[in-house]
This record gives sequence, C-alpha cells and structure tokens, in this order.
Amino acid sequence: MTKRSPSASEESNKRQDSTFNHDQIVSFFNSKIFLDDFQKSLKTDITESQPYRWGTVTQLFDDTLLRNVRKEVLNEIAFTKKETDIYKVFQSGDLANLSGLNWDDLSRLPSLSKLRAGIYSEEFRDFISNVTGCGKLSGVKTDLSINTYTKGCHLLTHDDVIGSRRVSFILYLPDPDSTWKPHYGGALRLFPAIVPNVPKADFECKLTPQFNQIAFFTVQPGLSFHDVEEVRVDKQRLSIQGWFHIPQEGEKGFVPGEQEATEAKSTLQQLQTKELQEYDFPKPIRNDFAANETKVLEKAQNGAFTEAEYEYLKTFLSESYLKPEMMEKLQNAFIEDSVIELKEILEKKYADALQHTLRTTELEKRVPQTSAGVEFPWKCAVPPHKQRFMYIDGTTDFELTEEAINHVNNVGPQQLPNFQLVKRLADEEADKKMLDLLSFMKSAAFRKWLVYITGLFPTSDQLLARKFRPGQDFILATTTDKKLAREGELNVLLEATLGLTPTAVNPKNWESGDFGGYEVCMALNTDSDGEFEDDDPAIYKASDPSDDSVLYTSQCKWNTMSLMLRDPSVLKFVKYVSIDAKGSRWDISGQWNVKSNDEEEST
Repeated sequence: MTKRSPSASEESNKRQDSTFNHDQIVSFFNSKIFLDDFQKSLKTDITESQPYRWGTVTQLFDDTLLRNVRKEVLNEIAFTKKETDIYKVFQSGDLANLSGLNWDDLSRLPSLSKLRAGIYSEEFRDFISNVTGCGKLSGVKTDLSINTYTKGCHLLTHDDVIGSRRVSFILYLPDPDSTWKPHYGGALRLFPAIVPNVPKADFECKLTPQFNQIAFFTVQPGLSFHDVEEVRVDKQRLSIQGWFHIPQEGEKGFVPGEQEATEAKSTLQQLQTKELQEYDFPKPIRNDFAANETKVLEKAQNGAFTEAEYEYLKTFLSESYLKPEMMEKLQNAFIEDSVIELKEILEKKYADALQHTLRTTELEKRVPQTSAGVEFPWKCAVPPHKQRFMYIDGTTDFELTEEAINHVNNVGPQQLPNFQLVKRLADEEADKKMLDLLSFMKSAAFRKWLVYITGLFPTSDQLLARKFRPGQDFILATTTDKKLAREGELNVLLEATLGLTPTAVNPKNWESGDFGGYEVCMALNTDSDGEFEDDDPAIYKASDPSDDSVLYTSQCKWNTMSLMLRDPSVLKFVKYVSIDAKGSRWDISGQWNVKSNDEEEST
C-alpha cells in the first residue's frame, strides 16, 4: 500500500499550522518578559551596561518547548564544519525560510517552528525594541542559523556590522540538565573601544552561557565588538544565532531610504578603518637602507663572502647554506617557484641552545593573559579585530590608549629599531637570544646572503620577533598595500618566516593543524579596478587538495625558514592558536622591498 500524497488544499491547511495567534505566541515564552516592571528594570540595566548597550534574559522560553527544540535540532539538523581565519564552528543551513519547508520536513521540527515564530513575532520584536531602545524591527527579513561549538571551536573579535542588521541575539541551548561552567570556555566576551572602530586588546565583560538564556545587543558600527571564547571541553555549546533587521517596506516603522543609508554607513565604517591605521601596531613600515649599502648589495652577485662575513654568518647559519653551489641551487628554485623552505637553517649548536632556552621559558614562565601583562621588550599587537600576538620591534613600549598612541605617532620621538640596545635592557635569556637573531637578520652580511639566495636586492626591511600564545593570538587575513614599489623596485615584498616554535621539534605536536598556529597564503581574484571579488575570501579548506586558491600552507616549524615573494593579490594569515596547543608559536618575521637584477640593467 502506497502513501497517499496530500492534496493542495490539505497541504495549505497543514501549512497554516505553522502560523500562531497572539495567545499561542505568548505561551511560548516565560510570561515575565511581558510585564512592565520586568521590562523597565531590564531597560535600565541595558542603558547602564558596559562596554556598550547589551542585555541578557534567563529562562526566556517555556522550558518544555525549548527542551523539545534541542532534541529536534540534535536529531534532525545536519551541521557542517566551517572554518576561516576568524572562526571554527559547526553550523546549520539558513533557518530563515523554515516556513518554506515542505510538510514532511516541517512535521519533524514542530518545536523549532514555534521557536522561530516566537522570535520573529511582533510580540517579541516589540519587547526587544522597547528594552534596547533601538527602534522598530522587521518581521519579514529574518536571519537565523544554529551553531554548535565543540572543543576547539571559536569566533574571533568582530562588530556584526553588515547591511541592515539592527540587533544581534544568541539563544543558548547547551545541556539543560547541567550547568555550563566558566572553565568550559565558549563565553560571549564584549570589547570596549579605544576610539570608534578600534577595539581594545582585552575584553571587558564576559557572559558564561546557560540553557534557555538569550544575550542580545544593538549593532553599533565601530563599537559592538565581541567574540566567542574557544570551547575547551568535549561538550556541545549549542546556540541559535540571528539578527533583527530594520523594518522593510510595508512594515510598521519603515522609513524610506533607511536601509540604503544603513548599508552605506556600514560601508563607510569599513572605509574609515583605513583612516584609523594609526591605531594598528606593529605597522607595516619598512626602514630604508643607506644608499651606500644598497650599492654594495647591487654588486654582490657572485656568491662570494669576505672572510669576516663568512665567519659571522656561520655563527648563526648552517654552513651548508653558505656553499656557493647550494646558494645557486636555492636561487634557481626560488626564481622558479617564488617560495622556498630552508630546513635546519640555523647552526646546530646555536639552534640546540636556542631551543632549550625557549622551551625552558615556556615551561617556567607563564605567558601574559592580558595586554597589560606583556612586558618589555615585548608588546601586544592590536587591534584585536585584525590581530593579536606578542612582538619585539626594537623600540620602546607605550600604553594602548588614545593619548599614548597619538604621542607615539605624531608627537614624540620617531624611533628606528635598535635590537642591540634593547638586548642590554632585557632581563630574560630567551628575549636576549631573540634579539640576537633580530640583530643578525639586520646585518649587512645577512642581507648579502639574501641576495645570493633570491637573486633580488633588498632596499628596506622590517623585522619582528613574534610569539602567538595558546588561547589568544592570531593574525586575520590581510593583503599588502596595492602599491609597494618605489622607483626602480618590484611591486612585491620579499618575506621570510623563521620558525622557532620549540615544541615543533616534534612535528606531531602541530602537523594535524587542529591546534592552529599555521600560516596560510591565498590568492584572491580581482576585478579591473584591482578590487577583490571574493565575498568571503578567507574561507579555506585545509584538507581539500583541490582548493587551488591556497598557495602556501606552513604548520608551526622549528629551525625552518620560508622565503617567498608576495604581491598585493595574495593575502596571508596566521590561524588562531588553540588553548590546547603544546606551547606558543615563536617566529621571526621579515619583510623587504626589493629590486631585481633586470631592473638594474634597464635603468
């Protein structure tokens, strides 16, 4: 016997079951939210909240309804792992069109259907509008998905400013029969701003999620910065994430032209971040070489070193990389591929001593958990919606405040790096060794070696020692300036990463990629104006060998240097380092503007 297909009228009647009247909508919620006294108290709390206007309500929905929603989600919803430079999460498809599902689908999700109807009902939208003071909210433009954060999942700092969004909300659905504890991770963390569009390095407020609790805030361009702390345990932090939008045409509160103005404001805010690069540290500023040194480098083409240069170089570099035949072989490979990887680059005894010192430091000295805890000669990279890591740049430190940053940029002494002077002031042996390497890579002899390895002539440099701490640090995907070249230069950067992660002596500690810390270079498509076409260019599939947008990937390494040419169409990021990583990612990063031999011959 076959199952009879429902007629059109039967299908229509069944679809009506997915709409609910006022009394039904109210019954879905805890009745307290419709009481005037509750709303007044919550509105006051939100008005006085820091670091910006936000609120939370516990026991929001009827308990039985929400437990049933959780069961339906776990039994019927498929989750897909999504990972970019900014997040790692398991996500459902868009739930905005839940009412558009066929009856067989909808019949398996009756409680979720009620929940969605309740969230976007006029009753609940009016509640949110009243307590936040944000204005009317759309009931037709919906934006909803289900996320599950399991161990290692995270979402880095951002402000949610996209298009017509007016209010962000997160409804939490972890295990209803146990308390989600702070040490599980997965907290919502809110960041204050130094100035609009520039969040401070450290969060100010932290909400540990519980079952049947909602957190929400008005989307405020340049202010509503937040993240989701990495989940640290083998438990599911299930949540329903969504946004309320400004009213659409035909709805109460619709204002002609408001959507266009809101979207334009979002774009304007993004453009303004370019004007706020004075708050970015470290800045991508390369210091020019003296003219006489540049001329010396341009003549260094036969692979020969003076005796003094050779003795100095072999103090740091393995002698195998100083042999003319090896340098010629590497140069040919570099010219062919624009990237080479040099393993066991440092002289063995030097490397062994360095590895022991760095590892001892990791074991004996607790890494700073806040920017205020970062001590000289290290600094904290900011702002956290772009990057966060510890670095040494060879200049004095300063407070991360508007006044101090203005002084450094525009008022006080404009410093050049002096690694040897900083070394004399440093207390820790590990810091002194990193400063020694920085000094070496700034030497005339090392620059000459670069010429022999790459066939290019460097004209300026920037060198940084970097440390990416577990549970904290990353660099989001960025490109270089579109116009890198000065007169006679190539419009590319020569970049080096000297991997010094002491725990990477055992590659198994990092090679799976599960703990992050890896560096990725990706190619972006551009239009005729040089603008990037990709909607979400940072999305990548680390395990997909057919993804040809990924040009280069490197896990955390020990005693390995990568050299590459990078043009403005290539973005690079360092993936967030998991709290469960075996230690910090250590490296030295170098950038050089360069001329080519061909350029010289043509001038």
